[in-house]
Amino acid sequence: MSLAENVEYLRRLRELNGITGFGDFNRQTRPAPECPLIEVEGFGSNPGRLKMFAHVPAQRQPLLPLVVVLHGCGQSAAEYDLGAGWSTLSKHFGFALLMPEQQRINNPQRCFNWFQSEDITRGQGEVASIREMIARMVADCAIDERRIFVTGLSAGGAMTMAMLSAHPELFAAGAVIAGLPFGTARNMRDAILQMRMPPARPAGELGDLVRRASSHRGKWPKLSVWHGTADYTVHPDNAGEIVKQWLDLHHLPLAPMAANEVNGYPHEQWWNADGETMVESFTITNMAHGTPIGIAANDKRYGKAGPYLLEAGISSSYLIAKFFGVTDWIRQPKPAVTSPSSKLIPEVSPISALPVLSKILRRPEDAPAAQPAEVAPEPPKPVQPRPARAKPNRSAARPPKRKAEPSIAAPAPGEIKVLSATPADAPPEVKSPVAKSVVAKPLVDKPVVAKAVDMTPADPPPVIAVTPPPIPAEPIPEAKPRRVIDVAAVIDRALKAAGLK
Repeated sequence: MSLAENVEYLRRLRELNGITGFGDFNRQTRPAPECPLIEVEGFGSNPGRLKMFAHVPAQRQPLLPLVVVLHGCGQSAAEYDLGAGWSTLSKHFGFALLMPEQQRINNPQRCFNWFQSEDITRGQGEVASIREMIARMVADCAIDERRIFVTGLSAGGAMTMAMLSAHPELFAAGAVIAGLPFGTARNMRDAILQMRMPPARPAGELGDLVRRASSHRGKWPKLSVWHGTADYTVHPDNAGEIVKQWLDLHHLPLAPMAANEVNGYPHEQWWNADGETMVESFTITNMAHGTPIGIAANDKRYGKAGPYLLEAGISSSYLIAKFFGVTDWIRQPKPAVTSPSSKLIPEVSPISALPVLSKILRRPEDAPAAQPAEVAPEPPKPVQPRPARAKPNRSAARPPKRKAEPSIAAPAPGEIKVLSATPADAPPEVKSPVAKSVVAKPLVDKPVVAKAVDMTPADPPPVIAVTPPPIPAEPIPEAKPRRVIDVAAVIDRALKAAGLK
């Protein structure tokens, strides 16, 4: 563009309806979109005469972050939120949202005046108004002042650079979409030249423009830069100038430290000595002027395609929020819904609260010391026809527990001496109480009796005729005694031991 063309362009600026190519977009009739943004009035002196819109979700992060979003020319806060999907992100991830809005009395095309010195100087104009909005959000919503971020498109992207430069102490990070470097334009003419034909400047010169904007000498915010290669409104070279400007502030080399692809688009990164990414750049090939939208990494779509909100298969809003670190929050699970009937059901202690069941099931007479040692086998008895066994009546009371006896059939009282032939070295537990009083003493004092009845296993067992006893009324115990466990008593003891009864 020649100088004469430039002067003519400036003369007809109002007739051309804007400096950033949003004239046609501005003339379109668009219904006001439904948006959860709420206008806030009385947030300060408002020297830049801006409007304040905010959204704070019902479910929010414990340390509430704040994201400031600046729209482009010809757009309102609600229109850009509908297209970029920031309020949806706010609801999903629980961070607060602030969206300043330009008025036509300040700029006919509703562009932020990023090229006017009185609006980008610290403490003045539109920069000061946005600073007052942030202070109102911090006071009203308990914002974590260490987690305040800013992003914007086109003129909003250039104003993002102005906020990061004039008030770097406020922000932890920023993101610029189709924007311009700070300080390269101080009037309308400089703005047009920077948009159309940005000159290449040394990184040190660009960094000095930011350093002179404030007295800040601490840590500088992180920055994410986005631009389309087919942008004919703001030249793509501006993205490279922004990257150089911010690399100089962080004392990082111009060569990228990492280069890869995200959703098919080139992505470059620079990090500090701690491994934290300080600057990143996304180049959206073949994309015109606008904000790229698409399916996010969590398979969700944030935003809606429209003028200067372009479907590109990559969600810039989601990736910017991820770069800010506001997508790490996980919602707490909802409390279980209790019904009135659930209150009638008594709570049952878990099984881990019960004592060891082996201690409950063990009876006093079943102590480990009472376990009998291995008993020598008894001599076989002559096979006698076994009478039919009467079936026990289960409805009747349980019989008292009886200790095991050495013989199959209970002997008659007069024949105890003959049948009580227990070896002398057997444990005392296996001897019946009657044998202790009647048989044990004769075996020691009168060895002749033991010779009369030789029970050595090597010799053939003598056949002793035994008169079968009458059939008892009680069920005859089996050869191997069977332990009878009173289940009801066991459960009762278990409940008492657990404190449930």
